[in-house]
Amino acid sequence: MTGATASQSDPGHEPELLTTCQVAEFVDKGFLQFDSVVPQTINDAAIKTFSEHGMVDMLRAKPDSGTPLADCYPDPSPIGAMLRLPRVAGIITSLVGPNPRFDHDWMHVRLPGDLVDQHLHQDAIVDTTLAFDIQIFWFFHAIEAGAGGTGFVPGSHLRRVNEMDIARYQNIVGQRDVVCPAGSIIVFHQGMWHRGRANRSEAERRAYKIRINPTRPQVRHWDLSDFDEVHGEVHDHLFANYRTDTAAGMFRNHEPWHEVAAGRLETVQRSKLWRYMTGDGSFDSDWYLTRTEQRAPLAGESVGPAGESVAAGSGGVTGSGEGTGSRGAGA
Repeated sequence: MTGATASQSDPGHEPELLTTCQVAEFVDKGFLQFDSVVPQTINDAAIKTFSEHGMVDMLRAKPDSGTPLADCYPDPSPIGAMLRLPRVAGIITSLVGPNPRFDHDWMHVRLPGDLVDQHLHQDAIVDTTLAFDIQIFWFFHAIEAGAGGTGFVPGSHLRRVNEMDIARYQNIVGQRDVVCPAGSIIVFHQGMWHRGRANRSEAERRAYKIRINPTRPQVRHWDLSDFDEVHGEVHDHLFANYRTDTAAGMFRNHEPWHEVAAGRLETVQRSKLWRYMTGDGSFDSDWYLTRTEQRAPLAGESVGPAGESVAAGSGGVTGSGEGTGSRGAGA
């Protein structure tokens, strides 16, 4: 285990950090789901607390944006109890790092018989930073299929769009709806395309969401015991020598909604995020970044942050590399 600690974890309990394999899966898919990790006593307390204001969640007392997460929701609070569970604290520390900040939270309600799907969207605006927030969704009660579980598009988190610019897409191959037992947690990268789904059940669906900001580089804050095995070698290349059980192997797999060319761009985006989270600027999947970076100096160029070739001394962009990333809603 690393020496990382979570200031918001229960006293006397070490956070249960994610493995390298789980973090690589998060980089690849943009989400992780953990079923039944919150005890029913805390779920019941949350249902009671949120029932006080019904759907008018702005009336609930909340921390200010920017408050250290460790200072939010002191005991007795079901939200604080959930955040301080070793499993949840470990998720937060592994992905965001120590001493994160509170961004905002909200109770999302889908009434029984509400057959209207919310528009597909990405929270906030176009965000080009590699550093990222996480959003934790907490489901107090079991969510059956068709009962309003949050809908999302796996692997969409690095396809940058501006909030509702993707609202016209009704269905995307590979999309999923959350189905889970009570007390489940699903954590999203901030860029995940998602929406509230129609609730065809006879029961109200409630889910609590909290957004959390990092305060330091999100580099290797997880359990590193499997790091060397998962990280793999820089020369891992599908058209040369490759493995399927490494981060590079994960990142080259395409989502059902990718067409082939766009899938390669998504592979590059995942490689860039993995470089940031591992601190290894040489990591690559299928040689896309490496060959561009090795070739650029031969012509007196350098490679810009978006993968573009920049002429030495010009400060300008002279051409486009393969790692230009993906933009727009090409789904």
